[in-house]
Amino acid sequence: MPVRTVVQHGPKDKKVAAFAIDWPGWSRGAKTPDAAVETLEAYRDRYRPVAILAGLAAEFDKAGDLEIVEDHIGTGSTDFWGISFAASSFENGPMDPDELDRKLALLEAAWRFFDETGARVSAAMQKGPRGGGRDREEIIAHVLRNEQGDFARRVGVPEPAEVMVDPAAVREHRAAFLAGIRERNVPGAMAGRSWTIPFLVRHTAFHALDHAWEMEDKDLP
Repeated sequence: MPVRTVVQHGPKDKKVAAFAIDWPGWSRGAKTPDAAVETLEAYRDRYRPVAILAGLAAEFDKAGDLEIVEDHIGTGSTDFWGISFAASSFENGPMDPDELDRKLALLEAAWRFFDETGARVSAAMQKGPRGGGRDREEIIAHVLRNEQGDFARRVGVPEPAEVMVDPAAVREHRAAFLAGIRERNVPGAMAGRSWTIPFLVRHTAFHALDHAWEMEDKDLP
């Protein structure tokens, strides 16, 4: 089966995001559609550990070429970040039970990959040309802050007073997040004004993986 791929442009076409609909988190951005799709393909092997953690390695290994099934305009944030911030036409309705279970398994695998990456990389991260950039603990806090605040709040999970980093607290909050997603996976339900439930799952997985790969790339010996 080909990998159903969506190309999403910013309104000014300054940057483009390409993502695999059926593999939450497998998403990359670039300045042109061709470059975005090329980069997405280049990350196939980097995404494979997530499929393994979700118990979907065999399915992933059988996946064929990227097949663009939609090419459309997203939000202005895509022009700035090269990230998808809008649902595709394939992500508007509720997911059937099998699709929901499969995609939540991949979201949990993305979280596990992020946590395991954070546990094995160096505390100090490689800096940019001008000495900028976050260290490991700052990256981890950033991801958890968004999960516990903006993302989970969209499905009714209360935002904690401060970022929870204790593993037990993180697991408990993520369990509530998953329960909230399941409760709102019904016709007409939205996670926000423009955030559908399928999009929320995909974007949450992407955010965790994007920063896990960042930590891998900036890891110091």
